[in-house]
Amino acid sequence: MPDWIGLALSFGALFVGGILKGATGIGAPILAVPLLSALYGVPTAVAVFALPNFVVNGVQAWQYRASRPAARLIWPFALAGLLGTAIGTLILVRLPADRLLLLTALALFVFVGFRLARPTWALPWKMGRLIAAPVGLSGGILFGAVGLSAPVSVPFLSALRLARADFVSTISVFFFALSLVQIPMLLATGVMAGWLILASLLAVVPLWLGMPVGTYLARFISARMFDRITLGILAIIGTRMLLSAL
Repeated sequence: MPDWIGLALSFGALFVGGILKGATGIGAPILAVPLLSALYGVPTAVAVFALPNFVVNGVQAWQYRASRPAARLIWPFALAGLLGTAIGTLILVRLPADRLLLLTALALFVFVGFRLARPTWALPWKMGRLIAAPVGLSGGILFGAVGLSAPVSVPFLSALRLARADFVSTISVFFFALSLVQIPMLLATGVMAGWLILASLLAVVPLWLGMPVGTYLARFISARMFDRITLGILAIIGTRMLLSAL
């Protein structure tokens, strides 16, 4: 007998995640991955979200291709994320993620608190280029292990104070790059197999339906509001991760 309540909640979370993705470039995993993790476990959640992540970020990376910032930032960021995803996927297979979730949630709360206390602070562009690779590696490890890289990648890009189009372009390229490693490794390790492949394909649908709604709403989002939405999303991610860890 299918779990209709769980399926309905998962569909709704993916749809709302699609709205957030279309509006801000992030947010798709925020509701879906924690909810799926709570209902079916972290490995299942990571496997189900793998193909939606690949599709929607590939589409947004292409749509915003004219708004990419300097190659010296985006390519070290994305390529290091590839390596990190491979490492994180091995962690997913072998180790529990509770401690990683807890530490990351605490780090997120510190960052959000700092940004609220000092709203005008920005990471210098030169420093951003220097740390792009280590940040990308850390984000990839977290993505491979628990299905969320936003606690690392989004604060980094948010601190650079990128314009919305530049932000969406960069984060989409990063997420898409991570999926290029994640999906083959999930298949090779057996985490993604059988009915989970079909479930991952079907999960693309509600996410895809939500994205045009978010793209339309983005027309009414100012730079200040976009920054506040980003911080709000990070706070939600941290809360979800803390609850999952505890």
